[in-house]
Amino acid sequence: MSEIDVFIAGRAYKVACRDGEEDSLRKAASLVDAKSREALSGLGTLSEARQLLFASLLLADQLVDDGRTPVPVLPDPALAERAEKIADRLESLAAALEAEAVTA
Repeated sequence: MSEIDVFIAGRAYKVACRDGEEDSLRKAASLVDAKSREALSGLGTLSEARQLLFASLLLADQLVDDGRTPVPVLPDPALAERAEKIADRLESLAAALEAEAVTA
């Protein structure tokens, strides 16, 4: 297993991948980053979670328009649970930052 840094929406993330898949993962992250920036430029200020949500929707829409609707892949339940906890934490942090910005 390899671990690389990818940059999406102005932030760095450490992501694990199989050996030899680093370039492919970097390209995928680059697509997500481009779509997150597209979402931000089209919709204005967004929380990080919403920015990534719209990026994923833009990518999915592009696949559908290209006739390449992906086959759903069932996630590993343990990974899905971890992702859910991370998403909850990100939403909590975003809400706290937004609340702090309002009171400042």
